[in-house]
Amino acid sequence: MYYRFGKVFYFFSVLVFLIALLYFYAALPEQIGFSLDEQGTVVRDFAKSTFFYALALAFLLLNLVTIYTPKTLETKANRKLHRLFPIGDPYRDYLLTWFYSFGGWVNFSLSLAGLFVHAINNQEFISASAYNLWFFLMPVILFVWMGLLFLLLFKKFKSTQVGIN
Repeated sequence: MYYRFGKVFYFFSVLVFLIALLYFYAALPEQIGFSLDEQGTVVRDFAKSTFFYALALAFLLLNLVTIYTPKTLETKANRKLHRLFPIGDPYRDYLLTWFYSFGGWVNFSLSLAGLFVHAINNQEFISASAYNLWFFLMPVILFVWMGLLFLLLFKKFKSTQVGIN
């Protein structure tokens, strides 16, 4: 049941990423700076299309890696994983929820990376320092999410040792 909420969150994050990517691509200049010195001048830059394709490729690769495990569990393609998390097991639902929501957080992180590059290149409209909280919060959220995975797996393995299942 919970994994459906995770799926909705994941697909919402895909939509947010695609909208953000297209908006940032349209709003960026032809040469994009991604590193500033102390005076605020651009030190390193690259083409706008390179940014677009690199972010789109990162999105595809990270989503393939993140969603592979829950899809193999749902379709029963991975027999060992299906045997460990059979249908009806509450930990199966938690694991699927974790993977879909983690994919959502990864997508939001990529959107935030696009926002960061957009903020650096449009200093007259938007200040990069205005989003400092989000730039520091997203890695913390991803770290906590990884900790929750280990807690989930620890509880599952403990329940199989005791035979509660």
